Amino acid sequence: MYELFHLILVGAGMIVAGIIIGLAIGRSTSAQSRASKDLKEQLDQQQEQQREYQQEVAEHFVETAKLVNQMNQSYKEVHEHLANSALKLSNPEISRQLLEAGTSQPELEAESMQALQEQPKDWAPKNPGDKGTLSEDFGLDASAKKETEAEAEEKPAATP
Repeated sequence: MYELFHLILVGAGMIVAGIIIGLAIGRSTSAQSRASKDLKEQLDQQQEQQREYQQEVAEHFVETAKLVNQMNQSYKEVHEHLANSALKLSNPEISRQLLEAGTSQPELEAESMQALQEQPKDWAPKNPGDKGTLSEDFGLDASAKKETEAEAEEKPAATP
């Protein structure tokens, strides 16, 4: 009996130790799984918000495009109305000029964009042979120019 008592006591101790170890492992993993689950929920929520935002942006651009098209159509209708009214109320030459002005507008925009993209020009009035205002030595008198040239010649010679 003595051996049976020890065997039952050791078995009960092992069961208690197993329960304690199981609870400790369960608590540590449940905290990690809970944090992981929370992070996953936050990620899903952020992804849903981003999808909604992208949908709103797409809808905004579609609506903007529709409104711009409506505005262009209204402009065209107003222009045609003016041309037709000019034809009825005035001479045909004015009507023709209005129609030409309406069709040549994109060409004017292209010309103005090209003019904006050109490099700057030297617009300062000057005598033939003079340096322009964009020249490096503009406004320097002859003695200052000679000093500048002399300094420029000395610097390369002084450095080995």
